[in-house]
Amino acid sequence: MNWDRIEGNWKQIKGEAIAQWGKLTEDDVDVIDGRREQLVGKIQERYGVAKDEAEAQVRDFEKKY
Repeated sequence: MNWDRIEGNWKQIKGEAIAQWGKLTEDDVDVIDGRREQLVGKIQERYGVAKDEAEAQVRDFEKKY
């Protein structure tokens, strides 16, 4: 699935994002609101990983949907 579809279905998918990245709060996923760059940034912030690592995690997440 491309990211546009994830963004469009974010309300249904956000629970999966919380399940995958347990350090993301409900408020975090509400602020992210399906925006890929926001998700990458929050993963970097919460987990202290480099942008490349956060991007890789988001790519893996994207492949599921």
